[in-house]
Amino acid sequence: MSAAKVKMRQKKMRNQPASVQYSVSPGDAESSARRTGVDSPVTGEAGDIEDPSSVHPNIERPKNPHPRGGWVRGHQRDGGGYTKEMPKYITAGAFARARAAEVSTMLKAVTKTTGSCHVFGALPKHMRRRAMSHNTKRLPCRLRELANRLREKSLQASSKKKKEEAKGRSRKARRQHGNLLQEFNRRQRKNIWLETHIWHAKRFHMVKRWGYCLGLRPTYKCYRPNYRAMSSHCLLQDLSYYCCIELLGEEVELLASLSQLTSKEAGPTFAAALCLSGQRQGSVVVYRAGQYPTQPLGPVTFLWRPRAQGSTHRQLWIWAHPTIKQDLLPELQTVCQCCEAVLSPVPSAEVVPAPEPQSEPEKNPKAKKMTGTKQKRTCKNDSEPPAKKTLGDGTRSPNTPVTWKSLSNGIVISDLTMEIVRYRLIGPQSHSVLVETMEAATCCNDINKSQPSPLWWPEQCRDKRKMNLHQQQADIFHLLKGIYSTGELPSGTVLGLTVDDPRLTLPTKRVKALPCVKQAQEVGGEEEKRRDLMLRGVPAPYCQSDLWERSVRDNVTDNKLSQKELNRMKSEVLVPGSRLSPTPLQGRVPLLLVHQPGKQVYRGVRIGGLTMSLKHSENKGAAHFPHDYPDCPAGSRFQEEQEAQLLSKFKRYPPAKRPNYIKHGCLAPFCCPWQQLAEEWDLILSEGGRQTQMTMQADAEMMKGERQSGDINATKPLRRVTVLRNRKSLRVLSGWCRPTTSKGQRARSGGSPLDLSAMTRFLSAHGTSLVWVRLSLLSKGKPELHAMVCAPTAEDMKLLGKEPGACGPVEPPHREPFKRLTRRQQKGPRTAAASEKTQAKESDPSAEPKPSTSKGPLPSPDLTFGLWADPLPSVTSHCSRVTLGWVTHGDFSLSAGCGEALGFVSVAGLLHTVLNQPMERRGTLLLRNPTAMHYRFAKVNLEV
Repeated sequence: MSAAKVKMRQKKMRNQPASVQYSVSPGDAESSARRTGVDSPVTGEAGDIEDPSSVHPNIERPKNPHPRGGWVRGHQRDGGGYTKEMPKYITAGAFARARAAEVSTMLKAVTKTTGSCHVFGALPKHMRRRAMSHNTKRLPCRLRELANRLREKSLQASSKKKKEEAKGRSRKARRQHGNLLQEFNRRQRKNIWLETHIWHAKRFHMVKRWGYCLGLRPTYKCYRPNYRAMSSHCLLQDLSYYCCIELLGEEVELLASLSQLTSKEAGPTFAAALCLSGQRQGSVVVYRAGQYPTQPLGPVTFLWRPRAQGSTHRQLWIWAHPTIKQDLLPELQTVCQCCEAVLSPVPSAEVVPAPEPQSEPEKNPKAKKMTGTKQKRTCKNDSEPPAKKTLGDGTRSPNTPVTWKSLSNGIVISDLTMEIVRYRLIGPQSHSVLVETMEAATCCNDINKSQPSPLWWPEQCRDKRKMNLHQQQADIFHLLKGIYSTGELPSGTVLGLTVDDPRLTLPTKRVKALPCVKQAQEVGGEEEKRRDLMLRGVPAPYCQSDLWERSVRDNVTDNKLSQKELNRMKSEVLVPGSRLSPTPLQGRVPLLLVHQPGKQVYRGVRIGGLTMSLKHSENKGAAHFPHDYPDCPAGSRFQEEQEAQLLSKFKRYPPAKRPNYIKHGCLAPFCCPWQQLAEEWDLILSEGGRQTQMTMQADAEMMKGERQSGDINATKPLRRVTVLRNRKSLRVLSGWCRPTTSKGQRARSGGSPLDLSAMTRFLSAHGTSLVWVRLSLLSKGKPELHAMVCAPTAEDMKLLGKEPGACGPVEPPHREPFKRLTRRQQKGPRTAAASEKTQAKESDPSAEPKPSTSKGPLPSPDLTFGLWADPLPSVTSHCSRVTLGWVTHGDFSLSAGCGEALGFVSVAGLLHTVLNQPMERRGTLLLRNPTAMHYRFAKVNLEV
């Protein structure tokens, strides 16, 4: 028996007397006599114990030579090793003490109850009944009296007032952090949260991108409802993660500096007349200083502050994607000569509260601190400042300077990222949602005007000129009620406005905001103003807003009305759900309403994430950043990340479940080698002559050998691939391709006719360029990511002429050249090396193994089953149809009713294909998905 069991047994037997037993050894006999009080028989002075057999010779010895000690349960054969003779002498005192200990232990064990305090706990378990707890007659007679006494005692105790016990907090409350703001700041060390993060986190799948936590897509099915919202009502998106860069300085200096980043050939620049006045928001693609048309950085939107009377000092906001900021900000500092960082003052921890009448709590003498409850953790010292929000954003650290100043021209650059909240409303009824949700700010009463206030709105109400401007802006805002769709307004229109806190005007029920055109048109005198608004937009003076002032923004942020205080004020309203009157002084918010150009949870608005932003760009047919900008640094980084993500997903599947892209004839299923495509087409058409399909394929094979031998770099300098953004060239190319609508029902008038000389002149300027195209399938099918855009042959065009609904040709299966190598790699390096040595010995035993000298590309040691190894062969002539480009977005379009794809094609390949097509069939291409063998006919469309 182990030591633990021995200790446990000794603990249980400490009150039990030793058993009466006779042992053979003299020591055992003496100890047994002492314990039991029995005198052992003594025959001599030596004290030897007499053996029973010696005293009574007729008694036989026990058969068991090893007698057992201790008590044994039950009848034992042959006495169980014990003597059958009774002791001759006993000591009365010792014997009585031993029996008394046994009796006391037995009484203690009988009278001891279990853990329960009830009387029937003293009964054996087989005699207990549930009814004994409320019916004492079911107990034995000896226990009924005690049970009745306990019952009366419990009734008397229940009649007294019990002490109110504290209600235990829920599990959610117990797990909640004592200081939520500190906990949220800790969780934002790597990825910053937006203002709507907690709302999105409960309803969206969140992703960590570009240094922010953003909502990717909702957790519920919403693809078609979101499309209906975009097409017929309104869809809301939070774009606060976009970076805002502010430029301050003289207008002439700003325009001179920014002109180095843009070009008039690509469209309107920062100096556009309507944008410069502050009436419109502009968009432009910025380049590195003096590097147009190469080295673009990406698209940005900009907004000028309206001019002040008699001042040439201007203010400009540039909104850019987070991936552009790390390249755009140094470029702006270079062209504006702003190299000196300005240290911003440390913000004070104290915030001036707004003067609000607060009712003091009544002193209640009965109110005492409840003990036994878990209280919230509070600051040890009340003088310590409260925890502030984390400074900085996902694109910079908190210690990085945010302001730079130029000593030569006086330009100041400031980083306003995460200081301004930006939302986008998509849909024809966006203006109705704004009109129903927001109301123009109400003026303060005379008492608030006369008293000094730390808030910005009472000071604003004292200026009559500003209040007149606010009233005129409110009148223009009310004119939006009579407009049926936002498409009736000019693109990029800007309106400044100050509204009451939208939380004060939330509806009691969720209702869908709809336009009230008839009621608004019945109001006399507004029809002419509404027509002027739809034709000319908002005048420049009314585009002014207090949102441009940093002091106003800080005041609104620091004195925002908390939700707790707002709920308290609403609870004091006599009629639940009615508007608070008077409006709190903190409840004014400055806004800038900007009309978003393009096709177009309250008040019936649906919320979208990053996925719906991508779908919105697909519906418009516009390029989405950074997905569709392969010539920008951000676009290249995105393509590398996407390739790694798709490749890791492909490798997670078992080999038997992976598509074999080699047999499908797909060289690059996870990326688009744009540089190689442009170089090959530039080499094919370098002579500039009109070639047939067979000649072009022969040139492609020749180019393949030259590319492997490295003759391309030796004969011609490498030119970086670019995207064609020249407006004039795009119009000419669009006319040559006979652009039509998505279903091919209407043809647009083209420019100069396409011939060999015109194509040669065009390619001399844009030979290695890519062009953004929109492809609409002429039959069934759904385009997928990285689908190949190919040129049809003469037989394919004849097939389409005979059968307009034909599906298209079929690509024959390709041979897999790396099949044996991949199998050897799967077997292991030792087996592969042994097989190579065996083959070498069989061919020439004396020769050493030499490297392979095959004409094809040398595969990399890391081969993946079903994928081509680097370097890739010719991408243009790898399949039976010549490749022109790839698809970056593809899906079934609900607006067009057919499959549509967006992507890039080579300008040289597109012109060569269109030149060889008949006039009535120009602009017809082939589309094939990476995992399919069928080609689909598609119509190309170039939108300028």
